[in-house]
Amino acid sequence: MSNLKQVTDATFEQDVLNSDKPVLVDFWAEWCAPCRAVGPVLEKIAEENGDKIEIVKLNVDDNPETAAKYHITSIPAMKVYRGGEVVKSVIGAKPKPALESELAAFLA
Repeated sequence: MSNLKQVTDATFEQDVLNSDKPVLVDFWAEWCAPCRAVGPVLEKIAEENGDKIEIVKLNVDDNPETAAKYHITSIPAMKVYRGGEVVKSVIGAKPKPALESELAAFLA
């Protein structure tokens, strides 16, 4: 199981929208092989950049309300929230250098 915090429909507002630092939400599901591949990459980025960005996971099968609200139609989907708004979206599994490049503005 992942070391990343799991958020739910019930905790999304508190954990993500009201956070005082940027939060990357990994929208994923157990059955999604690319989601499982990107998990360890996100854990590593979280480990190295925990002071700058929080990375959490939301299981779309268990939390359909939030997934629907943010129009998650394909996974893995990663969205960065700042001040309650989506400020960056990344779709699909990517290697660590590509993800770090996508997230550079939040990791600097």
